[in-house]
Amino acid sequence: MPPRTVTTARQRRLGAELRKMREAAGINAREAASILGIDHTKISHMETARFGVGSGRLRALADAYRCTDREYVNALVAMATDRTKGWDEEYRGVLPAGFLDLTELERNATFLRTYQIAHLPGLAQTEDYARAVFEFGFPRMSAEDAEVRIAHRLRRAQILDAEDGPAFTAVVHEAALRMRFGGPELARKQLEHLLALSERPGCTIRVLTFEADGFAGSGQAVLLAGGPMPRLDTVHLDSAHGPLLLDAEAPLNAYRDLLAAMEDRSLSEKKSRDVIRGIARSL
Repeated sequence: MPPRTVTTARQRRLGAELRKMREAAGINAREAASILGIDHTKISHMETARFGVGSGRLRALADAYRCTDREYVNALVAMATDRTKGWDEEYRGVLPAGFLDLTELERNATFLRTYQIAHLPGLAQTEDYARAVFEFGFPRMSAEDAEVRIAHRLRRAQILDAEDGPAFTAVVHEAALRMRFGGPELARKQLEHLLALSERPGCTIRVLTFEADGFAGSGQAVLLAGGPMPRLDTVHLDSAHGPLLLDAEAPLNAYRDLLAAMEDRSLSEKKSRDVIRGIARSL
């Protein structure tokens, strides 16, 4: 089978976990290949997701690496054997790969925790609000490209309607609530949508007000997507130059602490609704 020419974030994550497991055991690629009786280049290809790995070989690798965490190995096997094609495949080659990586991350998440400063979370945006956000985006894009991104964003938001969808917690800075993308009327309708979303089971919206104490990291938007177990969580950071996915233990712990600090400083769900409602009425 020829190597993959296109890889997904999930495939790359699986490869990265295999590499972490091997390095934790103090075994190099040639030694691992020798244990399994395969060419050493296959180890490299599996760790870079150019080749897939079956459940039998993955368990053999785990045994060779003396990994005794069965829950972890079983989770990796589930990742390796999942052949589900998501709806976002229709966007491959149309949108940058980072958009598809985010959709895949959300689709497989057990929970989603996010903090937003300048605008509302993508999953919570109305069509008109999303259009206004893209109009103010940098670098500027054509109206046609923006409409494709808007359609993709709205389709992503349907995950919050799914019975088996991930629990969604968003801490939104008051600044984002007061930003009037598209004018007062559009902003008011967006806030009403946010209020309705906050009433849904599994959706939590909390506000970080201007009165909250500042702290390190509070100026950065972040998404934490839960994996089947904590060590398989993923942090997604967005920027004008593309997304960044983090899965190493140190940054995962750092961003968990950051989100916890933001949630500790934010208002309760009820008080958050009161603030959102008050801002909406003032528009």
